[in-house]
Amino acid sequence: MRMPLMRYVSWYLVFSMFLIGIAPKVDAGLAPSELIAMSQMDRNADLEKIRQVLEMKMVGERLGQLGFTQDEIQTRLNSLSDQQLHKFALQLDDLKVGGDGGAGIGIVILLIFVLFVMIVMLASLRGGRAYRR
Repeated sequence: MRMPLMRYVSWYLVFSMFLIGIAPKVDAGLAPSELIAMSQMDRNADLEKIRQVLEMKMVGERLGQLGFTQDEIQTRLNSLSDQQLHKFALQLDDLKVGGDGGAGIGIVILLIFVLFVMIVMLASLRGGRAYRR
């Protein structure tokens, strides 16, 4: 009588851990008001922030691979409006440099599958011994 209940509980736990494992990570935060953000804009600070990111070796190499020279980059930055420049500078904070490209999700799914197989094997071994007695 106890074994069917344990099987239901085990399957429930496996399913719930699978759902928890595949749920994406969500970061919550306050969204800046457009009116406040636009009134506090400082073009020089935004340009400095963007230039710091552009001076990183990885970013410079990638832009070079795409065919951009330093003069072209500076020309494009100078042609941006204050609003576009500020929006770009704000988005730099959210940028993940060198992300895993989804490898983390694949590893989690693989680990869940291995755990599932181990639980099924252990349940079948335990169940087989219980029925032999």
